Amino acid sequence: MRAVIQRVSNAEVKVSGEISGQIDEGLLVYLGICKGDSEADAVYLAEKIAGLRIFKDLEGRMNLSVTDVGGSALVVSQFTLCADIRKGKRPSYNMAAENNLARSLYTFFLDQIKLHIENVQTGIFQADMEVNSMNDGPVTILADSKKEF
Repeated sequence: MRAVIQRVSNAEVKVSGEISGQIDEGLLVYLGICKGDSEADAVYLAEKIAGLRIFKDLEGRMNLSVTDVGGSALVVSQFTLCADIRKGKRPSYNMAAENNLARSLYTFFLDQIKLHIENVQTGIFQADMEVNSMNDGPVTILADSKKEF
Protein backbone atom coordinates (compact mmCIF):
# COMPACT_ATOMS: atom_id res chain seq x y z
CA MET A 1 0.00 0.00 0.00
CA ARG A 2 1.44 3.32 -1.04
CA ALA A 3 0.56 6.86 -0.11
CA VAL A 4 1.53 10.37 -1.10
CA ILE A 5 0.87 12.62 1.89
CA GLN A 6 0.75 16.40 1.58
CA ARG A 7 0.41 18.95 4.36
CA VAL A 8 -2.23 21.33 3.05
CA SER A 9 -3.87 24.60 4.01
CA ASN A 10 -6.98 23.37 2.19
CA ALA A 11 -8.00 20.73 -0.32
CA GLU A 12 -11.07 19.54 -2.14
CA VAL A 13 -12.04 16.78 -4.52
CA LYS A 14 -14.81 17.05 -7.10
CA VAL A 15 -16.62 14.38 -9.06
CA SER A 16 -18.72 15.53 -12.02
CA GLY A 17 -18.34 19.12 -10.81
CA GLU A 18 -19.72 18.35 -7.33
CA ILE A 19 -17.54 18.50 -4.21
CA SER A 20 -17.32 15.08 -2.58
CA GLY A 21 -14.74 16.00 0.05
CA GLN A 22 -13.25 19.22 1.36
CA ILE A 23 -10.90 20.14 4.22
CA ASP A 24 -9.05 23.10 5.64
CA GLU A 25 -5.72 22.53 7.46
CA GLY A 26 -4.68 18.91 7.37
CA LEU A 27 -3.44 16.14 5.13
CA LEU A 28 -4.26 15.28 1.55
CA VAL A 29 -3.60 11.54 1.20
CA TYR A 30 -3.45 9.84 -2.18
CA LEU A 31 -3.75 6.10 -1.48
CA GLY A 32 -2.77 3.28 -3.82
CA ILE A 33 -3.75 -0.31 -3.06
CA CYS A 34 -1.35 -2.80 -4.63
CA LYS A 35 -1.42 -6.57 -5.15
CA GLY A 36 -0.45 -8.37 -1.97
CA ASP A 37 -1.74 -5.62 0.32
CA SER A 38 -3.73 -6.60 3.39
CA GLU A 39 -5.57 -5.09 6.34
CA ALA A 40 -2.24 -5.06 8.21
CA ASP A 41 -0.88 -2.66 5.57
CA ALA A 42 -3.89 -0.38 6.06
CA VAL A 43 -3.50 -0.39 9.85
CA TYR A 44 0.22 0.40 9.56
CA LEU A 45 -0.26 3.28 7.11
CA ALA A 46 -3.23 4.80 8.95
CA GLU A 47 -1.27 4.89 12.21
CA LYS A 48 1.87 6.16 10.50
CA ILE A 49 0.05 8.92 8.61
CA ALA A 50 -1.95 10.10 11.63
CA GLY A 51 1.21 10.27 13.72
CA LEU A 52 3.51 11.98 11.21
CA ARG A 53 5.05 15.01 12.89
CA ILE A 54 5.00 17.38 9.92
CA PHE A 55 3.09 20.35 11.36
CA LYS A 56 4.89 23.29 12.93
CA ASP A 57 5.05 23.76 16.69
CA LEU A 58 5.26 27.18 18.40
CA GLU A 59 8.97 27.37 17.58
CA GLY A 60 8.35 26.72 13.88
CA ARG A 61 9.74 23.17 13.90
CA MET A 62 7.88 20.30 12.28
CA ASN A 63 7.09 18.57 15.54
CA LEU A 64 3.30 18.11 15.61
CA SER A 65 0.97 15.58 14.00
CA VAL A 66 -2.33 16.25 12.27
CA THR A 67 -4.08 15.05 15.41
CA ASP A 68 -2.02 17.44 17.57
CA VAL A 69 -3.19 20.42 15.50
CA GLY A 70 -6.80 19.22 15.19
CA GLY A 71 -6.44 18.92 11.42
CA SER A 72 -8.44 16.90 8.93
CA ALA A 73 -7.63 14.38 6.22
CA LEU A 74 -8.83 14.12 2.63
CA VAL A 75 -8.20 10.59 1.34
CA VAL A 76 -8.31 9.98 -2.41
CA SER A 77 -7.90 6.53 -3.95
CA GLN A 78 -5.27 6.49 -6.69
CA PHE A 79 -4.36 3.17 -8.31
CA THR A 80 -1.66 4.89 -10.39
CA LEU A 81 0.58 4.91 -7.30
CA CYS A 82 1.11 1.20 -7.98
CA ALA A 83 2.45 1.92 -11.48
CA ASP A 84 5.70 0.38 -12.67
CA ILE A 85 7.67 2.60 -15.04
CA ARG A 86 10.90 0.63 -15.21
CA LYS A 87 10.27 -0.56 -18.79
CA GLY A 88 9.35 1.65 -21.71
CA LYS A 89 7.34 4.85 -21.59
CA ARG A 90 3.87 3.52 -20.77
CA PRO A 91 3.28 2.75 -17.08
CA SER A 92 2.23 -0.78 -16.22
CA TYR A 93 -0.58 -1.08 -13.68
CA ASN A 94 -0.22 -4.85 -13.21
CA MET A 95 0.76 -4.29 -9.58
CA ALA A 96 -2.51 -2.49 -8.75
CA ALA A 97 -4.90 -4.58 -6.69
CA GLU A 98 -7.99 -6.01 -8.33
CA ASN A 99 -11.08 -3.82 -7.96
CA ASN A 100 -12.95 -5.71 -5.21
CA LEU A 101 -9.87 -6.08 -3.00
CA ALA A 102 -8.86 -2.45 -3.58
CA ARG A 103 -12.33 -1.16 -2.70
CA SER A 104 -12.43 -3.31 0.44
CA LEU A 105 -8.97 -2.23 1.63
CA TYR A 106 -9.68 1.43 0.80
CA THR A 107 -12.81 1.28 2.98
CA PHE A 108 -10.89 -0.52 5.72
CA PHE A 109 -8.13 2.12 5.56
CA LEU A 110 -10.76 4.85 5.97
CA ASP A 111 -12.14 3.09 9.05
CA GLN A 112 -8.63 2.86 10.49
CA ILE A 113 -7.62 6.47 9.88
CA LYS A 114 -10.92 7.64 11.39
CA LEU A 115 -9.78 6.04 14.65
CA HIS A 116 -7.07 8.74 14.78
CA ILE A 117 -8.39 11.74 12.83
CA GLU A 118 -11.83 13.11 13.61
CA ASN A 119 -12.68 14.72 10.26
CA VAL A 120 -11.89 12.43 7.31
CA GLN A 121 -13.25 13.35 3.90
CA THR A 122 -12.96 11.27 0.73
CA GLY A 123 -13.14 11.19 -2.99
CA ILE A 124 -15.26 8.53 -4.68
CA PHE A 125 -13.58 5.20 -5.32
CA GLN A 126 -12.92 4.55 -9.03
CA ALA A 127 -14.39 7.90 -10.10
CA ASP A 128 -12.74 10.42 -12.38
CA MET A 129 -11.86 13.11 -9.83
CA GLU A 130 -10.50 16.64 -9.85
CA VAL A 131 -8.36 17.45 -6.82
CA ASN A 132 -7.46 21.00 -5.84
CA SER A 133 -5.12 21.73 -2.96
CA MET A 134 -2.87 24.35 -1.42
CA ASN A 135 0.27 22.47 -0.35
CA ASP A 136 1.63 24.08 2.82
CA GLY A 137 5.41 24.28 2.97
CA PRO A 138 5.45 22.51 0.56
CA VAL A 139 5.55 19.28 2.54
CA THR A 140 5.09 16.04 0.61
CA ILE A 141 5.92 12.61 2.06
CA LEU A 142 5.97 9.23 0.32
CA ALA A 143 4.94 6.18 2.34
CA ASP A 144 4.92 2.50 1.51
CA SER A 145 3.64 -0.16 3.89
CA LYS A 146 6.20 -2.58 2.47
CA LYS A 147 8.92 -0.01 3.30
CA GLU A 148 10.31 -0.18 -0.24
CA PHE A 149 11.22 3.52 -0.17
